[in-house]
Amino acid sequence: MSNDWFFESRGRPPRRRGLEMILVVVIIIVSNVAIMSFFSNRSGDGVDELASEVALLNQQVESLAYQVQSLDYEVSALRESLELKEEVNATVDLELPTIYNRTRRSVVLITVRTRFGGGQGSGFIYDDEGHIITNNHVVGDAEEITVTFVDGTVVTATLVGTDPYVDLAIIDVDAAPYLIKPVKMGESSRLLVGEQVIALGNPFGLANTMTSGIVSALDRQMESTGGYVTVDVIQTDAAINPGNSGGPLLNIRGEVIGMNTAIIAETAQSSGVGFAVPSDTITREVPAIIAEGEFHHPWLGIGGWNLFPAQREAMGLDGAIKGVYVSTVTENGPSDDAGLQGSTGERTVDGQEIEVGGDVIIGVDSRTINDFNELMIYLERNTKPGDTITLKVLRVDDLLDVSIVLGARPSPSS
Repeated sequence: MSNDWFFESRGRPPRRRGLEMILVVVIIIVSNVAIMSFFSNRSGDGVDELASEVALLNQQVESLAYQVQSLDYEVSALRESLELKEEVNATVDLELPTIYNRTRRSVVLITVRTRFGGGQGSGFIYDDEGHIITNNHVVGDAEEITVTFVDGTVVTATLVGTDPYVDLAIIDVDAAPYLIKPVKMGESSRLLVGEQVIALGNPFGLANTMTSGIVSALDRQMESTGGYVTVDVIQTDAAINPGNSGGPLLNIRGEVIGMNTAIIAETAQSSGVGFAVPSDTITREVPAIIAEGEFHHPWLGIGGWNLFPAQREAMGLDGAIKGVYVSTVTENGPSDDAGLQGSTGERTVDGQEIEVGGDVIIGVDSRTINDFNELMIYLERNTKPGDTITLKVLRVDDLLDVSIVLGARPSPSS
C-alpha cells in the first residue's frame, strides 16, 4: 500500500511549503558563510580546534532543520483548522470534521510480520513517551512491528506487554516528538446508550478512515482466551471492519472511550454490530502492563452459569431467586480454600438432567448479584488479586457469608 494515503485527509501528498524551503536554503547559506569566514580569519589555528568548530556548526544546522520540520508539521495542522473554519456556514454542522482533524494525528497504521505472513491494524498514541495502544490479536505474535504516522513517517516498534484476556497490547516507538500526539482518554462508565460515537482506523488498509454511529448497548461480553469472557464491553453500530482493530472509539468530545476490537458478521465485514474494549479497562491496565509487561486479573476459581427456571425447580428454589450457580470449584483455588461448594449430583426435570448441590451466589460485598456477568463486572472494576471479598451464598436452606481472598487468574499458557 502506498504511503500517499497518509499524507492528507483527502488522500493527496502535501504541497511543498515555500517557508520550509526558504528556511533550509537560508540555513545552508549561513552555514557556508560561517565556515568560509572561519577559514579566512583563523587559518593559523590548530586543525583540532577547526574540526570542533565545524562539528558544532553542523550540529546547529541539524537542530535548525529539525525545528523547521516540526514547525512545518504544526503549521500543517493549523492550516487544516483554518480551512475548516472557512467552510462554516448556517447550513453545515462541522462537529464531526472538527473531531476528525483534531484527533487523526493520534491514530497510526500498524503493520506486522509473523511467521505465518503479515497483517495490518490500527493503534492510538497513549502518552508522550511514545506508548501506543492496540489489540493483542494485532501484534501479539509479531516478529516485526512497524508504525506509520499520518504524515507517512515509518518507524519500528517494540512490544511492551499484553493482556490476552481483554485483547489489549502496548507497543513503544522512538519517534520525533512532534509526531507524538497523545489522545485524551475519556470515562467509558459515563456512556449512555444512544450516545453518538466515532471510530477511527485503517479498515482494509484504507488509512485515516472515520465512521460514526451510536452506542448500541453497554456491559456486553466477548469471548476471551482460556474459556473466560471480556466484560464491560461497548457495543456500537459504527462501521468496524478488518484493519480497524486497535483503533480508538471516540465520544462527541473527541475523547477515547473504547478500543475497536471485534465484530459479529457472517462475512467478516461490518454488519452494524461492533464491540470495543472500554477506556476504563484500558486506563486501569496500562500502568501495570508498562511496568510489568502484563496485567493480573482477580480470580475466584469457579465454573458456573446463571440460574435458569429448570435449575431452580430442580433445587427447590423460589422462582424469584436470581444468581450464579456454582458448578465446579478449582482444586486449591481461592474458592476451594474458602470452602465454596460445586455440584454434588444431578436431578431430572422434564427429561433434562440438571446439576444440583452447588452453592448459589446471590451477592458480593453487600451488592445483589443477578447473573455471572454482574459478578465478573464487579470483580474487574473494584478488586485486584489479594483483596478479600464476601460472597452471599445460598446453600440448600442456609444463607451464608463466605470470605474469599482473590487469587490471580492463571496465564493463558498455564
